Amino acid sequence: MKILVVGTGAREHALVRALSLDPAVTALHAAPGNPGIGALATLHAVDQLDGSAVAALATSLAADLVVVGPEAPLVAGVADAVRAVGIPVFGPSAAGARLEGSKAFAKEVMAAAGVPTAEPRVATTIEEAAAGLDAFGAPYVVKDDGLAAGKGVVVTHDRAEALAHAQACLAKPDGRIVIEDYLDGPEISLFVLSDGIDVVPLVPAQDFKRAHDGDEGPNTGGMGAYSPLPWAPADLVDEVVERVARPTIAEMARRGTPFSGVLYVGLALTSSGLKVVEFNARFGDPETQVVLARLETPLAAVLLASATGTLGTLPPLLWRDDAAVTVVIASGGYPGAVRSGDPITGTEDAEALPGVHVLHAGTALQLNAAGDDDDAIDGAHLVSAGGRVLSVVGVGPDLHAARAAAYAGVDQIDLPFSHHRSDIAAAVADVPLV
Repeated sequence: MKILVVGTGAREHALVRALSLDPAVTALHAAPGNPGIGALATLHAVDQLDGSAVAALATSLAADLVVVGPEAPLVAGVADAVRAVGIPVFGPSAAGARLEGSKAFAKEVMAAAGVPTAEPRVATTIEEAAAGLDAFGAPYVVKDDGLAAGKGVVVTHDRAEALAHAQACLAKPDGRIVIEDYLDGPEISLFVLSDGIDVVPLVPAQDFKRAHDGDEGPNTGGMGAYSPLPWAPADLVDEVVERVARPTIAEMARRGTPFSGVLYVGLALTSSGLKVVEFNARFGDPETQVVLARLETPLAAVLLASATGTLGTLPPLLWRDDAAVTVVIASGGYPGAVRSGDPITGTEDAEALPGVHVLHAGTALQLNAAGDDDDAIDGAHLVSAGGRVLSVVGVGPDLHAARAAAYAGVDQIDLPFSHHRSDIAAAVADVPLV
C-alpha cells in the first residue's frame, strides 16, 4: 500500500510511525508533515486545507489510501475532494465532520440518538449567554460552537470569566456558544472506528487538558495522556459502543450523512452514570500517541477497511499488554502567545533510551541554528515552531515503567523556556493493571 497522511502534528507523526511499522505499507507520504514525519515519509508542501491540491497530490502519487489527521481539513471537506477522484479516504465527509465542527449540531444528534450527555443551551447573544450561566449555575461550562484547537472550552466557578469567554466566542463571525451543565467525575477518551455502518472500538485513554500540574492553569490541546486505565469499569468499552457509538453512527446514516473514520468520544463517568462530554471527528492528540503505541494489529488494513466499508470483515484487533504514557513538551507561553525559533536538542538521546520514542508537533528545521550536532537533520537544526512542540512516549510493562521511560526521555531534551507537566499518570502509576 502507498499511503498519504495529511497533517502536521504529533498525532500525524504517531500515525506515520505506526504505518511505517506495517509490512504492507510500501511507501509513505505526508502533506505537509513536519521534520519528524520527514524521517519516515516523503514530505509535500501542500496546503492541508486545500482539498483540490490534496486530491491532485494523491492522484499523482497513485495513493491507495489517504489519511486525513486534523479536524480543520475534515471540516473543510478535504476528504470529500479526495473521494471525488476515486481514492479511499480515512476520515469523514464535511457533513460528518460537523459532529466536531459544531457542538450544537453534535448535541442535536445526541438527542436524536438517545445518547446520554449534559443538558445544553445554545446562545448567540451575550444576554442569552448570561441567562444560560444563571440557569445552570457554577461551575460554569462554556464551549465555543466551532473549532478552537482544543482550547474553546472554559470550566470555571468565576461567572465573570465564563461571561468573558462567551463574549470572545460570540465576537467571532457567526459566533455561537453552547452552555451546559457541569459533568462531575473522571474523563475518558475512547476512539471508535466506523465505516458508516459497523464500529470497532480502540482502547481507552485519559488525557490532561490543563497546562500545569495539579490540573491548574488554562485549558490546552492536551499536555499528556496514558493507557490503559486501571480504574475504568470492565464493561466501559462495550457500554460506549452500545449506548453511544452505534446509536450515533445509525443516526448519521439516517440523516443521509454516513460517518466513516474515527468518532472520538469524550466521556465523563459521573455520579449518575456515563455521559458524553464531546464528540470529535478525528483521532485525539495526545491520546493517539499512547493508543497506537499499544496497537499490535498492523494499522494500514484497519484504516483501509474503515475507508472502504469493510470493517465488519476484520478479525478482532490485537493489543499489547504494555502500558504507554506520553508527556507533551510545550513552548514558553503556551497556550497563550508562544515563543518560536528556540533550538531543540537531545531528541536522539531520548530515543536511544529503551521504550522511548519522540513524536514531533511544533518543530521546524533551521539552517545554521545553534544546537547539538547530534540533532542536525540534513545540515539543519531543529527549532520550535508551535505551541505543543514534542510528545515523548514511554512504553513499559506497567504504567509505572511507562511513566518512568517517558520522563527519562523528557529529561534528555532541552528546549529553552519550555514547560511540561510532571504529574502525567502519577496518580495511577502504581495501580495494578487488570
